[in-house]
Amino acid sequence: MSTTPRQDLLQAFDTLLQPARFKDYGPNGLQVEGKPEVGKIVSGVTASLALIEAAVAAQADAIFVHHGLFWRGQDGRVTGWMKQRLALLLAHDINLYAYHLPLDAHPELGNNAQLGVQLGLAATGRFGEHDLGFLGGRTDGGQFANAGALAAHVKKVLNRPVTQAGPAQAAIKNIAWCTGGAQGYFEAAIVAGADAFITGEISEPQAHYAREMGVAFIACGHHASERYGAPAVAAHVARQLGLAHQFIDIDNPA
Repeated sequence: MSTTPRQDLLQAFDTLLQPARFKDYGPNGLQVEGKPEVGKIVSGVTASLALIEAAVAAQADAIFVHHGLFWRGQDGRVTGWMKQRLALLLAHDINLYAYHLPLDAHPELGNNAQLGVQLGLAATGRFGEHDLGFLGGRTDGGQFANAGALAAHVKKVLNRPVTQAGPAQAAIKNIAWCTGGAQGYFEAAIVAGADAFITGEISEPQAHYAREMGVAFIACGHHASERYGAPAVAAHVARQLGLAHQFIDIDNPA
């Protein structure tokens, strides 16, 4: 198995994801420094203790995630869960790389692009802040008979329950989507011309907007919608640098 310097791996991720373009909620890039040479990357959605433990068992030198350890405005003390996670990373000298909005936004390998692949959707446009929202339709050019048919499709593909709000009978052709906690993008999706909007979470106001504006809202789970970007990016960079890669999905009902 070949290895690459820690900084060369960081440069490869940065070149692909261009984090400098984003005003994000936390630091993108190398969040925890580990061993200087990397031979194996484990990717996952969140840098949870369970993922770190799995990466240790898999003998990984680096972890690549969407949700890292550090966020703007959080308590800076290293206690409780933060102490546990950091202690395990440092004890095993594992590098932690995390990319938030840059991973959502990448046009081919990011969370939104990869969710579209899973659902059989192709984007023809972008909307919202940082162009994070994707707008398009079915790759076969067809449409869904109604919001219930689209919700059933999402449920089947992602293998988890979904929440649907809004009109139930109108045909669905123009579909907007933005993974994770992007319920705040719903109004921008409506303005962009969507018949339906898919994201991870729903808050109280969105059900009313959906009913009043005649646009369906489908929430399929934060974690469930963001399982695909991290492994796609990590696998791409691993191939580029000749490294080993393993995706580990830690189950999360959210």
